Amino acid sequence: MIRLQTDMFPGLTPKVPADSTFVNATNEIAELKTLSFDDLIERLARSAVDFAINLAIAIFVFYLGRFVIRKIYRLISTIFLRRKIDKSLATFILSLVNIVLYFILIVTVIGILGIETTSFLAIFASAGVAIGMALSGTLQNFAGGVLILLLKPYKIGDYIEVQGYGGTVREIQIFHTIITTYDNKSISIPNGGLSTGSVNNWSREAYRRVTWTVSISYGDNVDDARKAILEMFASDERIEEARASEGGGVEIVGAGDRVPGANGLSDSGDTVRFNPEEEEEEDPETETVSKRSILDKLLRRHRAAKIALQERERKQIDALKLLIPKPDHSPKVLVNNLGESSVDLQVRAWTKTADYWNVFYYYNEKFYNELPAHGIHFPFPQMDVHVEKLQ
Repeated sequence: MIRLQTDMFPGLTPKVPADSTFVNATNEIAELKTLSFDDLIERLARSAVDFAINLAIAIFVFYLGRFVIRKIYRLISTIFLRRKIDKSLATFILSLVNIVLYFILIVTVIGILGIETTSFLAIFASAGVAIGMALSGTLQNFAGGVLILLLKPYKIGDYIEVQGYGGTVREIQIFHTIITTYDNKSISIPNGGLSTGSVNNWSREAYRRVTWTVSISYGDNVDDARKAILEMFASDERIEEARASEGGGVEIVGAGDRVPGANGLSDSGDTVRFNPEEEEEEDPETETVSKRSILDKLLRRHRAAKIALQERERKQIDALKLLIPKPDHSPKVLVNNLGESSVDLQVRAWTKTADYWNVFYYYNEKFYNELPAHGIHFPFPQMDVHVEKLQ
């Protein structure tokens, strides 16, 4: 048999497939054919020992990785619990972290066993692209749910109006937000539109202005009507009086204001100023070594920096309050329109958001029942008809 030596002809090179895996497999098979039986057994034994060692290492790495993942999961869960992160957001992030870490662990174990992971990752990436294109709308809702949980434009219990629906938020899920209307209808709204559209949150502000339109007859005294309405408001504790505007009526909350009595703030919200080097003055004879330690100095410096940040934020809030005009919460009765058959008065009053609807319906009935006793009449649509006798 004539065997062609390729090294004798540099210009001639055998054509082999581009796939290195196929080339390696072909070379292995060709090499096995040239081995004797004893060499084959020895090689199989060596391969079995190597595989057993790799398998043992892979099992060890898997259990060690699972232990580390559980520790990381518990650590993140504890941090979320202490920071009082929203339950829905915490559950989503923990699940995502768990899936990502386990995926990395499985790929690592497969690589230790000697299995090529490049093709596996390519297949997974291609499948991810295909799934993403098929579920584009769902992924948009998913991203919207994440933004809502992070930015918190509304929370559970708020009354919102969005996309033609109005109701109280009952659940904020990853893909949908569920609201309940006043007539007890449960409506699921996709989070994609909620995160990019306009949301009217009626519960965010502490106070709301209630507006009524009261029509009186021509000839009735407007001042008498105004006086009677303001007397009704004066005896109702739910109506905010002019004193509410003395403090500005605008509540600007800073980081230090959220927990009165803590973080260097008094119960009144004023900053408690003190020198961190003097906050723990004690008798030198009773001062322990631990209070002079490096850790104690670091804690004092951290506390001093925290108080300095709170003081700077306080000054910024005070400066912002000067720029915002103080709203007037005092009740008002204004002539809004001179209609064809009536003088339309616009009545304005401020109340707490929780009392809005109770106040609105209560005074609708009260105006109707009590204003006539003060000489105020409610007009009806009128039409003057002139009849002429024909001669």
